[in-house]
Amino acid sequence: MTIQQIAEAFSRHDFASTYPYLSNTIQWNLIGSQVLIGTQDIIAACEQSAAYLKTVTTTFDMFLVLSTQNDIVIDSLSTYADSEQRRSKAASCDWYRFKKGILAEITSYTIEVND
Repeated sequence: MTIQQIAEAFSRHDFASTYPYLSNTIQWNLIGSQVLIGTQDIIAACEQSAAYLKTVTTTFDMFLVLSTQNDIVIDSLSTYADSEQRRSKAASCDWYRFKKGILAEITSYTIEVND
């Protein structure tokens, strides 16, 4: 996968396809929440998120990708609907930093937004 494909897959919640591209020392900065370090912590967080995402339908209302040689930034707006059609929206901006094609760092800004 290219670095853009890796970043897009991660932002579209296709986490498992990105696992082979995670640096052993990867850091995920979840701004306003926590910092996760290492593949084990990142994969555990992704698997927890994936379990929740199986209970909702996700629609990407916006998905903007900006790329440079070693960095990808994805700005997205998502709507999540549960089985009772209760909806929530989240705006996210994820900055992916790569070293030699391997994902070394992610910085994520996420906020819930009103309709």
